[in-house]
Amino acid sequence: MTSINVVGIGLDGAASLTDQVKQLVERATLLVGSQRHLGYFPNHQGSQVVLGNFTDAIELIRKQLDGADHDTLIVVLVSGDPLFFGLGRLLLSQLPPSSLRFHPHVSAIQLAFSRIKVAWQDAKVISAHGRSMEQLIPALKQGVDKIAVLTDGTNTPEAIAKLLLALDLPSCYQFWVCENLGGMDERVQCLGVEAVLNQTFAPLNVVVLLRHPDSVDQSLDPESLPILGLPDQTFTSFSDRPGLMTKREIRLLLLGELALKPGQTVWDIGAGTGSVSIEIARLSNTSQVYAIEKTAMGSTLIEQNCQRLGVTNVTSIHGSAPDVLKNLPTPNRVFIGGSGGNLHSILDYCDTRLDLDCILVLALATVEHINTAYSWFESKRFPPSERGIRANSFPPLLRRGDSFPPLLRGVRGDPWNYQWLQVQLSKSVPVGKLTRFNPLNPITIVTAWKC
Repeated sequence: MTSINVVGIGLDGAASLTDQVKQLVERATLLVGSQRHLGYFPNHQGSQVVLGNFTDAIELIRKQLDGADHDTLIVVLVSGDPLFFGLGRLLLSQLPPSSLRFHPHVSAIQLAFSRIKVAWQDAKVISAHGRSMEQLIPALKQGVDKIAVLTDGTNTPEAIAKLLLALDLPSCYQFWVCENLGGMDERVQCLGVEAVLNQTFAPLNVVVLLRHPDSVDQSLDPESLPILGLPDQTFTSFSDRPGLMTKREIRLLLLGELALKPGQTVWDIGAGTGSVSIEIARLSNTSQVYAIEKTAMGSTLIEQNCQRLGVTNVTSIHGSAPDVLKNLPTPNRVFIGGSGGNLHSILDYCDTRLDLDCILVLALATVEHINTAYSWFESKRFPPSERGIRANSFPPLLRRGDSFPPLLRGVRGDPWNYQWLQVQLSKSVPVGKLTRFNPLNPITIVTAWKC
């Protein structure tokens, strides 16, 4: 059977081929390739077909294959490795695999990582060449350490930079643009994301994104930040889980549900990086916030973020709730952002400590935690025989968040009332020259108070 030789070639043309592969090309009776690839062999004696429409080219190859004799030799020229986001996969789906032989060249991704001198066996490779950049968004949000992107005329380095800026990531990336790899005019640059927006690059380029292990700018000026709604990238986050943070849009809703007032004591249970605690503390420097976090790394991050942002009224408490809550002053507000699997026992403890004017807010991300919270609050509502009497004992305006007269502060275990807020938000992100909405993880917020 006549074979079809699929030959990978670099920007240095025929010089990139071994002598054996070069002889194959020279003896080809039919040479198929792009205008650029065919231009590397101006004196070739066989027939040539410009590879424009892939479907038409494959049909022509199939006809040549069907009518081939012993002297027929078909060579298809492609860039780099034909089986690495290349034409090889399409050829395998349309032609008999037994008729195909592959002669790969070094891929652009291999060349890019070799130029920046970084091992790439653990890199995430995404092709945006003739595709969308949708696969890039989750990789960036997850904080993948090494990402390589094959670009095209729409999904350019500038388009990738705009996407990075729009996502407001807690991670920062080195932005490498590798142009004309293997060619005489090769250029490899590491640029700031903003700088990429103002540059034009060669059409043949690869983008490599390398995440900084310590992403946050340590020279931050707290005075330059907004009073409310700090960008996610403001906070130092977990190096292995950079996306593990209460997102800015959710924080804004939580702060509203907490109905904060000056001079309060606040518990933030499951504080993570301290993003909610710090927002509360910056809103009221007369309040005292206790950020409870069970991981040592989280407690360290809370302290680092407080120091960077000039916040002095947050106390980082390392330990698991509810055990570590026993020595803390009684709060006016409680936020539960994480429970470490102890949600039921944390709520039981809060039931014994919280007064009638306290507001409790929970942010729940899983169905199981929603079910736990629902079951607990339902068990704490008024018995049917008492609901009308007890619920009407207080003026409506005093039922949530307002100060109760001392004589109205009830015994421990008072019934609870609560309301749900399901939050499903999407942010606009640029995708090439278009814009689409990218959803945040849905969150269910429970706001509860004794009555």
